[in-house]
Amino acid sequence: MEARIAVLGGDGIGPEVTAESVKVIEAVGRRFGHTFEWVPGIVGGRSIDQTGKAITADTMNLLLGADAVLFGAVGGPKWDDPRAKVRPEDGILAMRKTLGLFANLRPVKVFSQLADSSPLREERIKGVDFVIIRELTGGLYFGKPKRRWENTRGRRAVDTLSYTEKEIQRVVRVGFELARMRRKRLHSLDKMNVMETSRLWREVATEVGHEYPDVELVHMLADNAAMQIVTNPAVFDVIVTENTFGDILSDEAAVIGGSMGMLPSASLTSIPKSGGRRRRGGKPSLYEPIHGSAPDIAGRGIANPLASILSSAMMLRWSFGLHKEAAAVEDAVEGFLAEGYRTADIATPGKPSLQTAKVGDMIAAHVLG
Repeated sequence: MEARIAVLGGDGIGPEVTAESVKVIEAVGRRFGHTFEWVPGIVGGRSIDQTGKAITADTMNLLLGADAVLFGAVGGPKWDDPRAKVRPEDGILAMRKTLGLFANLRPVKVFSQLADSSPLREERIKGVDFVIIRELTGGLYFGKPKRRWENTRGRRAVDTLSYTEKEIQRVVRVGFELARMRRKRLHSLDKMNVMETSRLWREVATEVGHEYPDVELVHMLADNAAMQIVTNPAVFDVIVTENTFGDILSDEAAVIGGSMGMLPSASLTSIPKSGGRRRRGGKPSLYEPIHGSAPDIAGRGIANPLASILSSAMMLRWSFGLHKEAAAVEDAVEGFLAEGYRTADIATPGKPSLQTAKVGDMIAAHVLG
């Protein structure tokens, strides 16, 4: 198989961790006989510095011509002025909208080797393995009007939370399809007790649920889910929810495994029912770690690349249908941890940790056997 992959490292530690993912996927290519073409692009703060825009038309065209996108992170203190007209985050929002990436998958799996790194008691996290599906192109982050202003009574700002029936249907349907592949339980999260958009969300989720009689649909208020994620996380299999709730709750869930440096994500236009390769001519999906740019450790060589490497495994599975190859990467990560190796964020205090590039070398070596 041949594939063209756009690589947008972005800002902070983004370029460092994506470089290790490229290294690992190259090892996959050598072992399984695939050829990957890597096409670099810029986005976020780096793009603002060079072009004045968070993402350019040229970069967007580069993405549209790729089979998949491997993304790092954007942002940092240099671009954090709230009065700025252009912000690094504008780049990722534009990618999501242009590519139609409405479904963001964030798997939450506790590696047994890292149980002692979790802030939760071991008995609470045993067997935890669920996926949060966050709606990605609607809600507060995209609704209009969105503005701030000042009048005689002071400063004001408004954001608009808006969803259509079709936007809800398509992401909820992704939730049901994924639940069918797993343990057949879907939790749909909302705030229907106080929000009209959530009442619509619950109605539509119930209606779509009639198409999936084999999947148990559980409605839950988002604030209750926030509590359950830390008190009884094993109850979840697949969670689907709107943009803002998904953003917040997935970051909360990331801590369960001991570090945000361990959690990958995939932003998709759909889940192929067969789990096969995406339709030719379709827009590419995007794969990224959820940890952000971590500017405080950028350039120090201590970032944990495992979330990015696991994101690249998701790319192999969801964009290319390479399930055996994806499993090889995931097994390599498991083997790395089982042998006791750690990065700084998951190391026991006082114990040695590995540099970013060394981790990539070792995972690639595991893949090659």
